Amino acid sequence: MNEEPKQQRSGADEDFEEQLRELLAEGANTIRPAPAPYPAIRQRGATERRYRAVAAGAVLVMLAAVPVGAYALAGGDAGGDTAGPAPEVSATLRTPATPAPTPSSSPSGPARPTTEDQLLDGITFEEAVDGLEKCLAYDRSHAGGPSDAFRTDLGTAEEYRIILAMNSTGDSNAPGNGTYVVAVKEPPKQTRLICNIKNGRAEGLNTSTGSDGPPDAGPVRSDINGGKLHQQSFLDRGNWKLPFRWGVIGTVEPSVARVTVSYGGATSRAALDHGWFVASGVLERQVTRAPHIKGYDAEGTLVYDSDEDKYYAKQLP
Repeated sequence: MNEEPKQQRSGADEDFEEQLRELLAEGANTIRPAPAPYPAIRQRGATERRYRAVAAGAVLVMLAAVPVGAYALAGGDAGGDTAGPAPEVSATLRTPATPAPTPSSSPSGPARPTTEDQLLDGITFEEAVDGLEKCLAYDRSHAGGPSDAFRTDLGTAEEYRIILAMNSTGDSNAPGNGTYVVAVKEPPKQTRLICNIKNGRAEGLNTSTGSDGPPDAGPVRSDINGGKLHQQSFLDRGNWKLPFRWGVIGTVEPSVARVTVSYGGATSRAALDHGWFVASGVLERQVTRAPHIKGYDAEGTLVYDSDEDKYYAKQLP
């Protein structure tokens, strides 16, 4: 087999190849990226972080200064789409001081009864208040005598609560019809006041202080001085003026939920007013027996019966 003769390269070809290698080497150096300037990058990143921190602080100041705008910026409509919960911003807001409430224009005075049924015979609360104030003025005008050594200061009308107002019927001992006003003052100076108003003037005043009755009197205690509200003078026994508006008052313990009073054949349910009971009615016939009082607890169990109370007078004088 005959071998092809090897092609002989000239010196010009070798020079061309050498030049080509040099050109390729130079192009590679031109295309290859220069090393990253890490120190410059770190410096620029730190600068940008400081800029963002300053910008965030400016936003916080704006939110603290304008709280309404802060809400608007935080989310807008609760029903819209949001990318996520808005960041919470803790800031102390300074708001104008709230002005003090304007006092009520209504004049100060005694408290009202628990129910309107305790104001009877068309007597208004304002009329009852006027009667109470006249009674207290009547008491002050009679102060200063030798009998005042044990007298208790009755105080002012604002300290009382009116629990009963009703018509009063004159009798042989105290002629002339008028109005009874009953008011009470709470402990520590518990006071009960019954005043009779006739012709726009206070004509009689009866008071008692402290709790009524002995300690073992039971959970219902009739006012021992309240007889004038439900009876006429013993001088007129069997000959009372009829019809006769009557009232019965007393104290009850918290365990008592209902009180009834029967008088002259009719039974009335008493109003319970801050530890007091108040019953009333109209008597149409002559009587000799005192009102019959019963008390019940929340379960309806009888817890007091005046017929079984050894301190209660069952018969009228």
